[in-house]
Amino acid sequence: MIDLRTALPKAWAQQSSWLLLLLPLSAMYRMVTGLQRTLYRLNYKKAYLSPVPVMVIGNITVGGSGKTPLLIELVRYLTEEQKLNVGVISRGYGGDETIFPHIVQPDDLAGSVGDEPLLIVQQTGVALSVGSNRQASIECLIAHAESINKPLDIILSDDGLQHLAMGRQLEWIVVDTDRGFGNGFLLPAGFLREQPERLETATVIEHGTKVTSNSLYQMHLVADELEPLSPLSFHHQIRAPQPPQRVHAVAGIGNPSRFFNSLRSLGYDVIEHPFADHHPYQLNDVKFDDDLPIITTAKDAQRLHGLLSFNVWVLPVKAELTPECYALLYKQLSDISVLSERRQSRR
Repeated sequence: MIDLRTALPKAWAQQSSWLLLLLPLSAMYRMVTGLQRTLYRLNYKKAYLSPVPVMVIGNITVGGSGKTPLLIELVRYLTEEQKLNVGVISRGYGGDETIFPHIVQPDDLAGSVGDEPLLIVQQTGVALSVGSNRQASIECLIAHAESINKPLDIILSDDGLQHLAMGRQLEWIVVDTDRGFGNGFLLPAGFLREQPERLETATVIEHGTKVTSNSLYQMHLVADELEPLSPLSFHHQIRAPQPPQRVHAVAGIGNPSRFFNSLRSLGYDVIEHPFADHHPYQLNDVKFDDDLPIITTAKDAQRLHGLLSFNVWVLPVKAELTPECYALLYKQLSDISVLSERRQSRR
């Protein structure tokens, strides 16, 4: 049986001709989503307005665009440099719906709360609520913040750009210029969730090696040093693999090829093992018939814990933004009164 979770991304990347057969479904998708937008615009449907300002970090494509590293960097900037109390909400894809909404703890399991939320919490310590119901997640997050006497100044939404039932004050859309917009078709014939015209209504943050505009708002993903998936790697005095060593590269993210290319750019001889985004790993997925080291992403590491413990390495990446991004964000936060005089006086 064909697994559409892997078949479709591969076809989108290759712009396969058989995708044209899906155009009627894309037309239906466009009609339904267009109707939804019209209903909200005419107030036949009303969006939930949070008492705390909401900033959405999203994209108009399916698959990886770099929004999670961007969100992590924004949490750092807002908490460390602007001294704001920040909260995050996330869908928690792949988590246990029966416990939602839920405040994620660093020792939670990815199978319960989702890999991306767990990664965000472990790297930032931010208060984060997961759940498919965004209103319930926001209310849960606000109640949690008040219970620990840290009322929120702003909420960042990890994705949710197309979730029209949630009101928002700011939208930042991440665009991977290397991937572009593919064949230009909406789902499922292409990987667009919305038409590129949607970019005109929000702040666009570009990243990638291909320069497509003169935009001042750019992001670069920078690889950090390899880290062991388990401290056992240190106990056995295993040294991190060094280029040009041959390695197994395991990636179950929206755009695995970007990870593989990153490893190649660092000089590694890569054996590719791509999986669908949020893939629930089993031991057989990553049990190879050799002793070569395995390198994976920080996101995949959340789902590989417990399966592997020896000679497995994680390649962390961090987002670096141009100064203009921070200047723009400062202005936007001032415009919506998040940066009050009280907050500014803390700096």
